[in-house]
Amino acid sequence: MKNHSLNQSYPSPKMKNSHSSILQKPLTYVSMILLGMGVGIGGTIAYSYPNLFNENTETVAPSTNAEIPQEWASLPPITSENFVTDVVQKVGPAVVRIDASRTVKTEVPPMFNDPFFRRFFGSQIPNMPEEEIQRGTGSGFILSKDGKILTNAHVVAGTQEVTVTLKDGRTFTGKVLGTDPVTDVAVIDIEADNLPTVKAGNSDTLNVGEWAIAIGNPLGLDNTVTTGIISATGRRSSQVGVGDKRVDFIQTDAAINPGNSGGPLLNARGEVIGVNTAIFRNAQGIGFSIPINRAQEIADQLIAKGTVEHPYMGIQMVEITPEIKQKLQETAGLTVNADSGILIVNVVPNSPAAAAGLKAGDVIQSINQQPLASPSEVQKAVEQIQVGSTIPVEVERNGKPLSLNVKVGLLPNG
Repeated sequence: MKNHSLNQSYPSPKMKNSHSSILQKPLTYVSMILLGMGVGIGGTIAYSYPNLFNENTETVAPSTNAEIPQEWASLPPITSENFVTDVVQKVGPAVVRIDASRTVKTEVPPMFNDPFFRRFFGSQIPNMPEEEIQRGTGSGFILSKDGKILTNAHVVAGTQEVTVTLKDGRTFTGKVLGTDPVTDVAVIDIEADNLPTVKAGNSDTLNVGEWAIAIGNPLGLDNTVTTGIISATGRRSSQVGVGDKRVDFIQTDAAINPGNSGGPLLNARGEVIGVNTAIFRNAQGIGFSIPINRAQEIADQLIAKGTVEHPYMGIQMVEITPEIKQKLQETAGLTVNADSGILIVNVVPNSPAAAAGLKAGDVIQSINQQPLASPSEVQKAVEQIQVGSTIPVEVERNGKPLSLNVKVGLLPNG
């Protein structure tokens, strides 16, 4: 029997070389053809689009130095450092949380005490406690190493002691040294030494657009940091909706919420430029701070005397506008002849203004020989006058000039 496996043929070395030579020739021809086509295609592209291969060199070519505007040249250089982090690390330990509680008397509606009402509805009348405890949280910052703390008056209103918590967790009982509701400034004292403190800046030199950083405890969220800019300066208290305050506010878009009150507003160097105090309800990006220069002035008086003396005349004013003139005519029967100026709409009984003979309907021209254009300017002028001084007040009454002398009194508390 034949072994078919032994009949398999294997190429000899000569056959192998012959096969290779046979295959190499067509491959060589194909390679040459493809190479020629490639050169042809490439040459055609280069010929048809001569700038295609130059575009990269043109885009990366060094540009000439553009001329920098003079006002840009003075701007600080951009660095990789986070100045907000630096400010927070430096000032954060000096910002405190203030927890205050006050006892408030509950006002029971008079009809609940009526015997007839109680006889028929006695079992259904709710038992209302005569007093209740109200609790609130605010912020503050340490002025001195021995424990003087600046905050808002409304944060500590109605109480003499508060709980002060530092960032490191230490808790102290704070004594309220004094409050000034007219500027919403208060000072607290805690018994401690070598405390971290803040550095005060100069709020008189602020410019719109500067950085603003707020640190506080909004809505119970301790040590919260928000940033923004100075949106405006010199906002009158009447514009902010607190016409009884003698403050021109700093406006900022740094987020300020309940609990931020009393906390610091800082510049990019970490200096305190304001005391966060007021917000517009249901508004976004609108917050207000008391300028630190004004707050520090009030704080110094509270630390020294426990109270602040504010000069007082006893008048209520509005700036004359066509709308105001019409409204006064319709509601109060008051005819105003002047088209502009500061109109006295009410004189407080037994006040210095009443004693001097000022009347509703008078239009203020000047105080202490200083021309004035708005109610806020009148407030500023009066604030600079020493209590007990007698000053001339120029008014227009029924179209005629009139000069009166007013002895400035002391603003009553409350």
